[in-house]
Amino acid sequence: MIRKEYRVVGIVQGVGFRPFVDRIAKKNGCTGTVCNKGPYVEIHVQASKEQVAAFRKDLEALAPSRSAILKIEEKTLPVQEERNFQILHSQKVKGDIFVSPDIAICPDCQRELFDPSNRRYLHPFINCTACGPRLTILDSMPYDRVRTSMKDFPMCPSCEKEYTSITSRRYHAQPVCCNDCGPELYLVGQDVHGKDALRQTRQTIVQGGIVAIKGIGGFHLCCDATNPKVVQRLRTIKNRPFKPFAVMVRNMEVARREAEIRDGQEEVLDGYQKPILLLKKKAGKIVPEVAPDNPNIGLILPYAPVQLLLFDYPDEIDMPDCLVMTSANPKGAPICRTDQDVIENLSDICDLVLSNNRPIRLRADDSVLSWFDHQPMMIRRSRGYAPLPFMMHKKGDSVVLGIGGELKNTFCLAAKDLYYPSPYIGDLSDIRSVQALKEAIERMEELLEMRAELIVCDMHPAYQSRQLAYELGRPVLECQHHYAHILSCMAEHQIDQEVIGISFDGTGYGLDGTIWGGEFFICDTHTFKRVGSLEPFEQVGGDLSSKEGWRNAVSILDKEDWQGLDLCFQDQAELILQCKAMKINTVTSTSAGRYFDAVSAILGLRKVNTCEAEASMVLQFAAESYQGKALDVPISMQEADFFILPMKALCTFLAQAKKSGEDIACLAYTFHVVLAHWICEGALQASRQTQSKMVVLSGGVMQNVLLLKLCKEELEAQGFTVLTHKLSSSNDGGIGLGQAYYGMENIRRTKVCVSDYPQK
Repeated sequence: MIRKEYRVVGIVQGVGFRPFVDRIAKKNGCTGTVCNKGPYVEIHVQASKEQVAAFRKDLEALAPSRSAILKIEEKTLPVQEERNFQILHSQKVKGDIFVSPDIAICPDCQRELFDPSNRRYLHPFINCTACGPRLTILDSMPYDRVRTSMKDFPMCPSCEKEYTSITSRRYHAQPVCCNDCGPELYLVGQDVHGKDALRQTRQTIVQGGIVAIKGIGGFHLCCDATNPKVVQRLRTIKNRPFKPFAVMVRNMEVARREAEIRDGQEEVLDGYQKPILLLKKKAGKIVPEVAPDNPNIGLILPYAPVQLLLFDYPDEIDMPDCLVMTSANPKGAPICRTDQDVIENLSDICDLVLSNNRPIRLRADDSVLSWFDHQPMMIRRSRGYAPLPFMMHKKGDSVVLGIGGELKNTFCLAAKDLYYPSPYIGDLSDIRSVQALKEAIERMEELLEMRAELIVCDMHPAYQSRQLAYELGRPVLECQHHYAHILSCMAEHQIDQEVIGISFDGTGYGLDGTIWGGEFFICDTHTFKRVGSLEPFEQVGGDLSSKEGWRNAVSILDKEDWQGLDLCFQDQAELILQCKAMKINTVTSTSAGRYFDAVSAILGLRKVNTCEAEASMVLQFAAESYQGKALDVPISMQEADFFILPMKALCTFLAQAKKSGEDIACLAYTFHVVLAHWICEGALQASRQTQSKMVVLSGGVMQNVLLLKLCKEELEAQGFTVLTHKLSSSNDGGIGLGQAYYGMENIRRTKVCVSDYPQK
């Protein structure tokens, strides 16, 4: 007879882990206990050596699918007198905390939802230990009902019996409820509840209306994705001419009808996270207005019971099988969380608001994934993924907050060897987003029982995130924007050695007071040396230059080259040139994003961005549509200690080729091929200054899967190891992770992040 203690660390709360342990203990004839301690689950098992070994094997091999075991600590204990195995009440202890993300409805609950003989038939809040809300309803740890927003809904006798019965699938399922004791649907501003509220919502959608619907982590705006008039109406009201809408489809059969599903993509689309996945469009029922001028479509499957009921409900209404399901928020503001948010901000958009009385404690927008190199690539990391931590190979000795960037803000809390990215917050140009960021930091610190001793922020003096970092009244360390991009990818891959970092994105504050955005670094976790960049140009017009690519094209090209391209009126061009000559509202820039905008304008694809990166995306789509070879471009990079990619000459070449009648798609593809080749040439030049053969590719421009593919293939052919983002975002959503990594590695520094090398 032996007795063992196992401490299981990871996502082991809120996933049915204790009932699972109870079952395998009894299966293997073990006595003992299991207890949720908050940071871990503590198990005592006692039996013969063979029985305990069989239990230990089952513990890892048969763990619940929604759990994530990071490590198991083991020690031997004295044998005790006991007769059975039991689940103890949760006991709060100090230690690492793992909060489960919100989990999509499981197949068992989905079957029960539509089973007329089941007592939870058509229950909009059905859940069990394998599914349901987690992070968004949580007040504090350990994860028990009394510490969630479900504490306001006392269990009926039937639910309580299931909750306390070891044979039940809802044993210790904290959000457990039914039609008799759970939350209730209702229409905001109307005395309409339950099934009547759901039916009226379905009828409004079928009749061409726009409805706000409360989900797991916030509200969505919903309408019929097969009705061009209502989709265009939503575009007009939201002033969103190009940016695509996500579409929720009834099931995988509809997803296959509407999009190409490659190997591995179905498992991601239909996994328990249920993200939005960007897929190649087919000619199905979804109208072009959903994603105009875009070969891709963002599809998502229903993950909340109320969403399944929207599609399938036993009434006479014939619902479409594709629904626009886009975040309900005013432009620049965070997703609406409460009824009041919707009333104040979206009452002019919605024909109806379907809500419920279960409070959302923390916003969690839908996660968005792209696909690269046969794997998912994170674009927006939020519901289903946050706040799952990244685990490092070494521990820090402090608590650090990476407060994130100005756009696509996501912050990151780091303690010891764990880095917890927050759900998506949004762009901080709106004061409501800044307030949401502040509230989310407070709640995450409370949930994770930590308080940051150091805050790391961007260097840009006008960023709201930087200002908030100083307002929080704690020590602050500043980290250069593009360096933070590289660090985020290094953190994901647990790299602390010297690398060649290539960071291409929109704009970031440079150490020399100019705008950076196409940078080559030699760096580690402590410092960086800037060894190359895109060719600097004069970015004229302040914020307008990031929206109107024609401005950058006029500034980059000589007069004889931009004339005849129909970029703008003559007087507009003259004004740009005057401002450039007199340095009025002008800044020197190496921004890759602005070069993409300029080339898109030069080729006549997009002169203006109506949403972020529109011109760049259309340029990418044009390049991907081309099936031939790239043109031969007679321009080469010069070798130097600080090298420059000759972008102005490339833009001139493209302008002249456009005016001579070359195919636009060919020119778009040629731009990508030449830029990728020069990026690889830059890596080769950088490698002569370091022993490292590891290249890190990051920044928002590296979401362009064509450019990323061309770079990766050529770099690997040159013998480089290439690191790209998988589960962290290469865009500014990953900045917080990089900042936290920098802070943890440099906790003793009190000055801003400046290179130890002279800067060009």
